Amino acid sequence: MGCNSCASGKDGTPKGCKNNGTCGTDGCNKLSVFDWLSNMQLPEDQKPNPMVEVRFKNGRKEFFNNTENLSLFIGDVVATESHPGHDIGTVSLTGELVKVQMKKKKATADPDKHPKIYRKANQKDIDVWQKCRAKEEEIKVKARQIAIRLNLKMKISDIEFQGDGSKVVFYYRADQRVDFRQLIKEYAYSFKVRIEMKQIGLRQEAARLGGIGSCGRELCCSTWLTDFRSVKTAAARYQQLSLNPLKLAGQCGKLKCCLNYELDMYLEALKDFPKPETKLFTKKGKAAFQKMDIFNRKMWYAYYDQPNQWHELNVDDVKTIINAEKAKNPVDCLEDYVEEKSVQSIDFNNVVGQDSLTRFDKPNRNKRRNKRNRRRPQNSKKNKG
Repeated sequence: MGCNSCASGKDGTPKGCKNNGTCGTDGCNKLSVFDWLSNMQLPEDQKPNPMVEVRFKNGRKEFFNNTENLSLFIGDVVATESHPGHDIGTVSLTGELVKVQMKKKKATADPDKHPKIYRKANQKDIDVWQKCRAKEEEIKVKARQIAIRLNLKMKISDIEFQGDGSKVVFYYRADQRVDFRQLIKEYAYSFKVRIEMKQIGLRQEAARLGGIGSCGRELCCSTWLTDFRSVKTAAARYQQLSLNPLKLAGQCGKLKCCLNYELDMYLEALKDFPKPETKLFTKKGKAAFQKMDIFNRKMWYAYYDQPNQWHELNVDDVKTIINAEKAKNPVDCLEDYVEEKSVQSIDFNNVVGQDSLTRFDKPNRNKRRNKRNRRRPQNSKKNKG
């Protein structure tokens, strides 16, 4: 989906499209959607969908009604209806897939209940929009300084100017209720603009700011993940992961969203496993569960009187032992069901001619002999003289 100008240069450095968020293919933007229906024609009796998805700063998307029937394509900069004034955004999706996105986000299907698209943005609109975007970082620093001076327990995460510069939205995060009436007065006096405050959570903050996860890739919430499902520690337990909060937490400080990705597969595989709290009763003694390997279908048990000696068993063998105990005919011991593993002896030979690692341990006697041979002729000449 990326544009052709995003390739690397001759020296290997990335060139980048340098379109500042207005990439024509929308492949360089956050939360982009590939329109696989763009080359297909509608049936003759069906009218085109008037709804358009428009993207704003940091992946914020809204749906607008194309009442003027403008010919819009992905990447077009448009002026949209807002309160007050108008806003500037980039078209991210058109056509029939917009209906799917609206259903996914539970938006109203009636086009008349959505704001309108006024026109395609002219050069004056784009200049004002870029000028406002250039001031956001400076204003965010000043806004944080004012909040600290007022001793408010809140964090200004991000700010977003409206396209016409008449309003600015401050996204903040706070653990408890904050009285920011005095804060809004000082913001309005300092910035001379209409102020709007929006509270966001930890996950929404990470999605807006972005970052690199522990996997080395960009955060899922800032690139493609749109629905935030609750993640519980039970997901880590089912996957036999260590309950270490430093490893399980993401950039937002919450449990990683990727813990839910493979959870269904693990739950499906665990249906055939005995419950971990089930004890194994044999004539030798009672054994307790220690650990399991889900996809290799292995379980480890240890006797109560021998806790350091674990026995590896197949799931089918564990079921056999449990059924034998239920039939009041317990097996003799767990060792009868342990598979013997053949240990292969590896003979390390010097097949490629490497020198021995202990070659420096032995003294080099050849050097001593050479020194003795050099001294002998000198002594013989003195004797002859």
